[in-house]
Amino acid sequence: MSPRTPEPFATPRLTALPLRVEYADEMAAVLADPALHTFTGGAPESPDALRERYARQTAGSPDPGELWWNWVLRAGDGLVGYVQATVRGDRAEIAWVVGVPWQGKGYAREAAGGLVAHLRDAGVTTAVAHIHPEHTASAAVAAGAGLTRTGEWEDGEERWGLGV
Repeated sequence: MSPRTPEPFATPRLTALPLRVEYADEMAAVLADPALHTFTGGAPESPDALRERYARQTAGSPDPGELWWNWVLRAGDGLVGYVQATVRGDRAEIAWVVGVPWQGKGYAREAAGGLVAHLRDAGVTTAVAHIHPEHTASAAVAAGAGLTRTGEWEDGEERWGLGV
């Protein structure tokens, strides 16, 4: 069985650090641009709201068969985004977010590819992401991480998968 808490991993330019509540202040600034919510809905969260969410996420899923693995992404001296995986056995639902100032530099593609490789090393054989049909940048990230369109839809988003 995979560990309950995620292990750190790295790519050439990024270090993925297991989520901690202490990252909330810096991540609130990283995630402050409302443009990040264009396709996912919602609005930027305050540091206090992120602290509460991070406390829930780091406590883990109440379902013992489900793992909540969350990482912040460090590039150089600062955080630039996050990746996450909800793992059930050998299957993971994945997502990635890179703050607006760091978009267009290949960080999301590198992070998603690193996440998929890390999950494979942990025994995950199927990775799935849900992508809004108009979010071409996220579709390019998914393709760069080795995911392909499945033709399946859920809540208005297309399912992309690897090993499905």
